[in-house]
Amino acid sequence: MDQQPPGGPDPSAPEGALGCYRHPGREANVRCTRCERPICPECMVDASVGFQCPDCVRQGSGTGHGPAADRPRTVAGGSITADPRLVTKVLLGLNVAVYLAVLAKGDALVEELMLLGRATTHFGGPLEGVAEGQWYRLVTSMFLHQEMWHIVFNMLGLWWLGGPLEAALGRARYLALYLISGLAGGALTYWLSAPVQGSLGASGAIFGLLGATAVLMRRLNYDMRPVLVLLAVNLVITFNPWGGIAWQAHVGGLIAGTLIAIGMVHTPRERRDLVQYGTCALVLAAVVLVVVARTAALT
Repeated sequence: MDQQPPGGPDPSAPEGALGCYRHPGREANVRCTRCERPICPECMVDASVGFQCPDCVRQGSGTGHGPAADRPRTVAGGSITADPRLVTKVLLGLNVAVYLAVLAKGDALVEELMLLGRATTHFGGPLEGVAEGQWYRLVTSMFLHQEMWHIVFNMLGLWWLGGPLEAALGRARYLALYLISGLAGGALTYWLSAPVQGSLGASGAIFGLLGATAVLMRRLNYDMRPVLVLLAVNLVITFNPWGGIAWQAHVGGLIAGTLIAIGMVHTPRERRDLVQYGTCALVLAAVVLVVVARTAALT
């Protein structure tokens, strides 16, 4: 449990880069509209005007100060939870569990779960793919890793990017962002790559989180340079001349995550749910359309 030091801005923090009053090591460019203490995305509770800190929300709820105080929400309208990283931990656990299962069962499990476009004997035996109706591969491949370095880098990205995003968006919105970004990455891979080329990994979903992080930081007026540098480095790695990386998954996840995040954090309060879930539905519909069109072309 985080300690909660006394209120008031951190006098040692430079102007424009204050530390959160509950998490002094985290940058906080937003202040509570009631007490004016600096707050990070994890501590931001959506109010009728601006954002409030958890302490002011609890005080307001105890004295009946209106519906915004009675129903504390995240910056995107999600519910405030005791563990803001629960979904991130579950996703990380699922990825690790599948990786351990691969270590135990070997290539047979990889062949069953990886993303494969069309039937082939390329992997040593007759295999059917998405074109033959195995759409489940678009989902299972998101949690599948075969190399140690692959899962380590993806899980580090999931932890560093996913935790703050889950706290800012809320569990349901964050989970929708992660899964649809991963599906979008798989759909673009299915569309553009060779139909008998297998692919796997959570990279599409991680790139979706990266795009969403950029959108959220822009919404909160944070310094964009760190996330832009991180994005540039990852794109350089994605399009490296040595190959071996499914760039389609990275690009598809990045586009989907960015679009969904825009719909989630740049939405008027009165139409928030409609726009947010409508954006997710439209991106998901585009994913289904790509998969259907590619399947028709291969069969």
